[in-house]
Amino acid sequence: MLRHDWSREEIRQIHDLPLPALLYRAQTAHRAFHDPDAVQGCALLSIKTGNCPEDCAYCPQSAHYKTDVEGETLLSVEQTLDRARQAKVGGATRFCMGAAWRDAPLGAEFDRVIEMVRGVRALGLEACCTLGMLSQDQADRLAEAGLTAYNHNLDTSPEFYGEIITTRTYQERLDTLDRVRRSGVTVCCGGIIGMGEGVEDRLGLLHQLARQNPHPESVPINSLVRVPGTPLAEAPAVSALDFARVIATARILMPSSIVRLSAGRLELSEEGQALCFLAGANSVFLGERLLTTPNPNEDEDGQLLAKLGMRLCSEPLTAAPSP
Repeated sequence: MLRHDWSREEIRQIHDLPLPALLYRAQTAHRAFHDPDAVQGCALLSIKTGNCPEDCAYCPQSAHYKTDVEGETLLSVEQTLDRARQAKVGGATRFCMGAAWRDAPLGAEFDRVIEMVRGVRALGLEACCTLGMLSQDQADRLAEAGLTAYNHNLDTSPEFYGEIITTRTYQERLDTLDRVRRSGVTVCCGGIIGMGEGVEDRLGLLHQLARQNPHPESVPINSLVRVPGTPLAEAPAVSALDFARVIATARILMPSSIVRLSAGRLELSEEGQALCFLAGANSVFLGERLLTTPNPNEDEDGQLLAKLGMRLCSEPLTAAPSP
């Protein structure tokens, strides 16, 4: 049964279970809604890179920090569709396009993104965008173009949020999610683990996600990629066990959602990634880069899934009805 009234205390009790009990509950929830051996492959392309006015402490694309990321203008429609074709050949069924904007712009640039969305859908792929904040008209136009999902992460708990970002409020993020919902586009919304937050903040993030009605159809759980030049470059690494606990808790709270094992996989061993799949993750990003940060290559992912007896889906992944 899907619930949207979880309390923080209930979430804490789940998160703090002995690991065997936690994984058992997560596997039970996973199998009720999903094929436990199937993983969706997604690809993520930066269609406009760098020079972002936001001050997100984890992000190498922020104009506030000196990193190795060089600013690039918006790609052409054909450049984007070429990459989408390559992603499809590589096993992806969802193609995600990210632009380093605070607010999605009006005019010719947004019109170009609309054409990208139409082109990606024409290739038979799901289309996802993350473009910053949207107006209702922009959300509606993306829906009309066939956008499958819009990604807008909450990043962390409301209480810790101000330690990471000062240029956009938590409520502004929630407002954009509301506009996406009203447009009829599905929601992709998750967060980042390892930014110096405490366990209470991880519980707070999960509380925000699990109380959305409906739950986000896609929940990306990221482990911080520590990039030189950003304020979080020296943040302590997150253990695979702590990361898997968050994934398992997310799976129990939001059993019908696709839980995406997202950024930070390069710092996980094969065993660590396997633990995350056991905890209920059922999607990964394919390709050697996630926007501007490194990611395992397709050969490595294929070899790992083969060792685990798992497979990439040949069709977009959807949850089965609750039994």
